[in-house]
Amino acid sequence: MAVHERAEAEGLIEGATGLDPGTELAALERRVIGCRRCPRLVEWRERVAREKRASFAADDYWGRPVPGFGDPCARVYVLGLAPAAHGGNRTGRVFTGDRSGDWLYASMHRTGFASQPTSEYVGDGLRLLGAFVGASVRCAPPANRPTPAERDNCLPYAAEELRLLPHVRAVLCLGAFAWDCAARLLGVRPKPRFAHGAEHTAPDGRVMLGTFHPSQQNTFTGKLTEEMLDAVFARARELASAG
Repeated sequence: MAVHERAEAEGLIEGATGLDPGTELAALERRVIGCRRCPRLVEWRERVAREKRASFAADDYWGRPVPGFGDPCARVYVLGLAPAAHGGNRTGRVFTGDRSGDWLYASMHRTGFASQPTSEYVGDGLRLLGAFVGASVRCAPPANRPTPAERDNCLPYAAEELRLLPHVRAVLCLGAFAWDCAARLLGVRPKPRFAHGAEHTAPDGRVMLGTFHPSQQNTFTGKLTEEMLDAVFARARELASAG
């Protein structure tokens, strides 16, 4: 079934995250989906959606910015880099349909933040429990490398998500890029050093947590293991419970 057909069948709004259409989060989602601020990213995401990967040739690619996804009452905000060209850019949901997402949601399931360990397509039953997942940049970038200007154009969307998620106590950063962006979002200066398991408390009391990104480069080489990722999510739960 095509992305848009699945979303319609599930009764979801256009971004297919299951939000009440009348909420501010849903209004933000609609603004994200319609964004065309960065010409290079618009051209790339739409070209990927037209040309497709051979293994997904029958899929109807999303090919637009990918909004955040999760629990409106979240106490943990997970911040990634950007949608994968053939992951979120294909499915329309962040960290869905790619290997990084397989690792992320499996860990979130093991630590009680996700209703199931896999995320293959919108409407597959995945629900996040006490967590919300967003991205620093909402369009798939060439070579997975957004420019500083593209980051600055897009980061206000994450800032707005955090404003609309008032219960968030921990921001879990997937990789150094997200760590840098979280420091900008939370007004942390000078930027603290990134490391797996790093923690830093922002002026408002929210805590930045760092983990290596669950990319194939890190998971295939053993730089990031399931136990390492689970430990960071377990720590996020501790911080969320204490806040």
